[in-house]
Amino acid sequence: MEETRGETGLTDSSTKPEVVSVEEALETVLRVVQRLPPVTVPLHDALGKVLAEDIRARDPLPPYPASVKDGYAVVASDGPGEYPVIAEARAGDDGLGITVTPGTVAYVSTGGQIPDGADAVVQVEDTEQIEGLSLESRKVRILAQTSKGVDIRPVGCDIEKDDIVLISGQRIGASEIGLLATVGATVVKVYPAPTIGVLSTGDELVEPTTGCLSRGQIRDSNRAMILAASVQHHCKVLDLGIARDDEEVLENIMNTVISSGVDILLTSGGVSMGDKDYVKLLFRKRGTVHFSKVWMKPGKPLNFAEINSEPAESMTMKKIFAFGLPGNPVSSLVCFHLFVVPTIRRLAGWANPHLLRVHARLLQPIKTDPTRPEFHRAIIRWELNDGFGNPGFVAESTGHQRSSRILSMKSANALLELPATGSVIAAGTSVPAIIISDISSTAIFESSSSPGSASPLQRFKMQETTVAEWQNAEFRVAILTVSDTVASGAGPDRSGPRGVSVVNSCSERLGGARVVSTAVVPDDVSQIKDALSRWSDVDKMDLILTLGGTGFTPRDVTPEATKQLIEKETPGLVHVMMQASLKVTPTAMLSRSAAGIRGSTLIINMPGNPNAVAECMEALLPALKHGLKQIKGGKREKHPRHVPHAQSASMDVWEQSHRLASATGREHGCSCCQ
Repeated sequence: MEETRGETGLTDSSTKPEVVSVEEALETVLRVVQRLPPVTVPLHDALGKVLAEDIRARDPLPPYPASVKDGYAVVASDGPGEYPVIAEARAGDDGLGITVTPGTVAYVSTGGQIPDGADAVVQVEDTEQIEGLSLESRKVRILAQTSKGVDIRPVGCDIEKDDIVLISGQRIGASEIGLLATVGATVVKVYPAPTIGVLSTGDELVEPTTGCLSRGQIRDSNRAMILAASVQHHCKVLDLGIARDDEEVLENIMNTVISSGVDILLTSGGVSMGDKDYVKLLFRKRGTVHFSKVWMKPGKPLNFAEINSEPAESMTMKKIFAFGLPGNPVSSLVCFHLFVVPTIRRLAGWANPHLLRVHARLLQPIKTDPTRPEFHRAIIRWELNDGFGNPGFVAESTGHQRSSRILSMKSANALLELPATGSVIAAGTSVPAIIISDISSTAIFESSSSPGSASPLQRFKMQETTVAEWQNAEFRVAILTVSDTVASGAGPDRSGPRGVSVVNSCSERLGGARVVSTAVVPDDVSQIKDALSRWSDVDKMDLILTLGGTGFTPRDVTPEATKQLIEKETPGLVHVMMQASLKVTPTAMLSRSAAGIRGSTLIINMPGNPNAVAECMEALLPALKHGLKQIKGGKREKHPRHVPHAQSASMDVWEQSHRLASATGREHGCSCCQ
C-alpha cells in the first residue's frame, strides 16, 4: 500500500487537469467500453457468463404424457370401485404394450408415462389395496371420483418444441445451467470474462512475504487485494508484479502487457502529482487519456485511458482499457468497485453493468465532507425493524475513513453516497448505498434478522463517533432507551428515535447540541450503569437522556441506577418535568425520575412515552443550555432573567397540550406508566 501517495500533491496551476464528476467519469467509461466478442464454451464452463445467443428446445417437455403423482392410471368415467391392476408404468419405462381399457387400471409412479387408453390418475392416497390376492390377480379399490386430465402432464405442457427458453443477454446461473441441460444444449455461445493485468508501482513497495521491513519500505497490499477482487468477479488475472518508479521499466512492462492479451490493465500508484508519478505520462504516450481526476472522496487521482495494442501478424487491433488507481489502498479498492466492476460487466456482456443501489438508515450520525462527495464504507443488513417500525436496510459505518486505513474496508459491503455539505447527517436518516459485495453473507454482529429481534437502533450497542468528527457540536448528547420489551425484541423502540429527532431539531436552542450515540438496555441496574459510566467517564458526553424505567413497577430501576452514579443531584430539572406533566395527567406525580451531574456530564431520566419525551424536553429548554455551559465551566455567563412561572412560554405550551388532550381523549402516557 502506498501510504506516501495521498490524494493531493503539488499542482501546476497552468497545467491543472480537468476534474470530472463521478457521474461523468462512469458515463465516459461505459461509452468507451464495448463487450468482448462471443466464444463457445462447454456447459460446465458457462456458469456466471452472459449468453450470446437464443437457446431453443429441441424436444417438448415432457416428451410423453406423464403422471404428476404416484397412483393409478384410470379411465375417468369408470368412477369409484374395485379394478384389476393390469400393469405398472414407472419412470424410465417406455410404456409400450400397455393399454388401459374401461374397467382396468395401471399403477404409475411420479414422472411415469401414462399408458394408452388412460385419461386420468388417482393418487395412492385415494385408493385401498385389496388383501389376499396374488400378483397375477392384483386388484385395487378406487375411492374417489376423478375427471379427465387430472394429475397428467400433457406432452409439451412445460416446454413446447422449438420454444425459446433463454434469450441472448441473460446471465447464466445454476437454474439456467439446469435448463440448458434439459434442452440438450451441451455447448453454448457466451461473452467471455475479461483478462485483467494488475501492476503495483513504487520504489517503497516490497512483497508481502518480506520479513522485517527496512526504513521507507511498505508491503504491497494493493496488488494482492485487486487480484483477489478481480477473481471474485470471475475474471482471468495476470500478476504483473511490482515496478520501480522508473520510466524505462514501466515502458518495458507496457510492452509486455500489450502482447499478453489482457483486456484491462490496473495499476496502483504513480497517478498523482509527484515528480516520479510516471503512470499517467505513460498512458498519454501510449493511448488516449479520458480523465485523470475525479471529484470524489476517496479516489480523486483516478486515471482512465484507452490503449491500442500494436497488432501482431494475423491479429486485429485490440483495445486495452487502463485504470491508474490511486496508491492509497482504500482509494484503490473504492475506485475498483465504482469504475472497474462496471467495466468488467460491460466487457462480459451484461445489459446493465451498474452496481445495485438501495437506501439504508444510518445507525450513527456521520459528518460529511465540505467539498467532495464521499463514498463512506459501511456494513448494511436487512432488518425487520429499521428503528422506525418498518422493514429495511440499516447501515453501520466501519469507523475512521482515511484513504490509507484499509481497516475501513474490512467487512464493508456497501459504499454510502454522501453529499458534500460539511454538515452532520443524523442517525436514522435514510441515505443511498451502493452494494459492493454479497450482503447475504454479512456478519450480524449483535443481532439476528429473525422475527422478534430488536431493531439496530434498539440494541445494547454504543453507536460511536470520533471527537474529531463532532468538533463542531458544542454539546454531545447520548440517548439510552431502558426497556425489557425493546431489548428483547418483543416490541419496537418508539421513544429512542423520537428522542434523537427532538434533540436534533432543538439543536440551535441548545447551543449546537447533537445526538452522537444511542443504545438500548433492559431494565437491569448493572447494564444501565455500564452504559451511563461509559458515556460519562470515557466518551465524555455533555448530556445523557435515559428514556423509560421511572415508574412503580418492580422492573422500573432507572432512577436507582442513576442515583448510584451521579455526584450532584439536580432536583429542579425533575420538578420542572413533573409540573409540566401534571398539566396533562395527574398520574405524573407517580414518576420517580432522577437527574444529576457526573463529572462533566448531565444525566436526566425521562419518560418512555414518545410524546412525553418531546413535552419534557420542551419544558427543560429555557434553562438547559445555560446549565450545560455551567457544567463545562462557563461560570461568567450572565444568568438569564427570571420569568414568573405562570408567564413562561413553556407553560403556555403545556396549557395548549392539556386542552388538546382533553378535547381528543389522548392519554398522555406519563413516565410512571412506562
